[in-house]
Amino acid sequence: MTDAPTPGRQARAGEGSPLIGVPELAELLRLPGPPTLLDVRWRLGGPPGMADYRRGHLPGAVFIDLDRDLAGPPGPAGRHPLPAPEAFQAAMRAAGVSGGRPVVVYDEADSTAAARAWWTLRYFGHPDVRVLDGGYRAWTAAGHEVTTAVPSPAPGDFTARPGGMPVLDAAGAAALAENGVLLDARAPERYRGEVEPIDPVAGHIPGAVSAPTFGNVGPDGRFLPARRLRERFAALGVTGAAEVGAYCGSGVTAAHEVLALTLAGIPAALYVGSWSNWVADPANPVATGEG
Repeated sequence: MTDAPTPGRQARAGEGSPLIGVPELAELLRLPGPPTLLDVRWRLGGPPGMADYRRGHLPGAVFIDLDRDLAGPPGPAGRHPLPAPEAFQAAMRAAGVSGGRPVVVYDEADSTAAARAWWTLRYFGHPDVRVLDGGYRAWTAAGHEVTTAVPSPAPGDFTARPGGMPVLDAAGAAALAENGVLLDARAPERYRGEVEPIDPVAGHIPGAVSAPTFGNVGPDGRFLPARRLRERFAALGVTGAAEVGAYCGSGVTAAHEVLALTLAGIPAALYVGSWSNWVADPANPVATGEG
């Protein structure tokens, strides 16, 4: 049971787990100085998440566009490369994000887009970011209030300082696939090269291990318990004896993999450019099939 709110108590998202549950968030939102809420609903290929946001969102939540605010322009660096620090800082300040105030991010349910927001904020130095486990769907299933009112947050003072999370480039990903564990977070058929609906070349980085992100969550979109995540990653060769990294198509679902690894107590690097960056260089080798 959680403590009842007390007058003057400052809401804090807290330290420890990068996740927050619906009951804890509901309590924090009743306290003075609640966390900054960011709605990051997004689907690969659309429709834009803003439409969902306008139909209803958590009270006080500000919409963040993943393509515009959490990534730079697409190109050889990938479909969702890192945003420029000054652009990211401006977007977060406009959303009311401050360095000394906790941030809670959410998406529709499975935390795929929210994990990219969590990772990007942590990479650029925000110390207190959590993901709403189960997202908007879990919030509404619990009977909590939603609104169509769009807030006008006071500008935040967040300062973007790159380097808060480990990253890989193409050379680093290749080395990790050979000497560590490089997890491919895409669907198995994309890993095997049977289909490739987005990028111009099908297949995977040689030596990478297929680890689709849907295996990190249950049917309700909530993350599996840490013990089960550790068991899952151990079965994929993540034993603690080698460095770990993750990639996907463009660095979005791979951020979800990094979040799941974090929940399991395993540090991991993100190949932000991911497959879309890898295949931009025809000199990079491509593997197909199971191995």
